[in-house]
Amino acid sequence: MMGIGLPELMIILVIIMIIFGAGKLPEIGSAFGRSIKNFKTSMKEAQEEEETGGAENQNEAQAKIDEANLTDEEKAALARQKAEEEGAAKDKAMLDEAQAFTDSLPRKGSYDYAQDQADQKKA
Repeated sequence: MMGIGLPELMIILVIIMIIFGAGKLPEIGSAFGRSIKNFKTSMKEAQEEEETGGAENQNEAQAKIDEANLTDEEKAALARQKAEEEGAAKDKAMLDEAQAFTDSLPRKGSYDYAQDQADQKKA
């Protein structure tokens, strides 16, 4: 009879340590645990969805699950990505404002010095 006992598991563990190294084992274990947790969560959600006939705000629920299962590095990467998007939006707004100002300036050759002096005296 074929069965996996303690000696076979030890041999498999030694081979895995040789391939990945002892330093990567905790990362591999945590990734494996997260994947099992995600699988269980998705199975539970699928059963609830069948029972209720559809889930509301499925994207929000998935985002919460994904955020809860992120490592610190992934959370930092997500925060950097959000900051970059906000920075890009601010840069675009500043460029639009600068372009609007540039468009409001008189065109080359249409500057009237006398009119400018009169405007300055009024102010």
